[in-house]
Amino acid sequence: MTTKGPSYKQVIVPMKGNDTNNFIKDSSMHIININQILKNIKFCIMADYICIDSKDIIITTNNIASPSDLQAIKKYVKSMSSIDADQVQSSQLPQFKSYLKIVSISYLSKVTNSCITLEDIERVLKNTHIFNNIVLVFKLRIIKVLLKPDMTIIWIDIWDA
Repeated sequence: MTTKGPSYKQVIVPMKGNDTNNFIKDSSMHIININQILKNIKFCIMADYICIDSKDIIITTNNIASPSDLQAIKKYVKSMSSIDADQVQSSQLPQFKSYLKIVSISYLSKVTNSCITLEDIERVLKNTHIFNNIVLVFKLRIIKVLLKPDMTIIWIDIWDA
């Protein structure tokens, strides 16, 4: 299951400093300039509007941005004289939280004959190829099944790109 969050039609430009307020003051001019850059490069995307969220600039577009679109937008934001270029991080698409539930896991470890631990589960996940590029949102959770005292459910919250 994926939680409801920002749209993939938003480009997030994270910033370390407080330059977002300087950028938003001239947002209509920035929309025109970004659209001109994207049009000159012959991209099929246009920026609709700009807003800020804490320290991030969020540029909403008419379509999902490609990696080259993200680069062009980041390059434009870094070129602004009112912004410290070192404070601008890579532009990115939003990420969503998803969860994975693994059922019917034995509660007792066969190796130690004691209850399984988070470390046991993390070690197994790291050695499994399907979890190679998975980033955890929270620590894993082990939930004991009431109807079967020797079984557990492993609950994993992950960032979904």
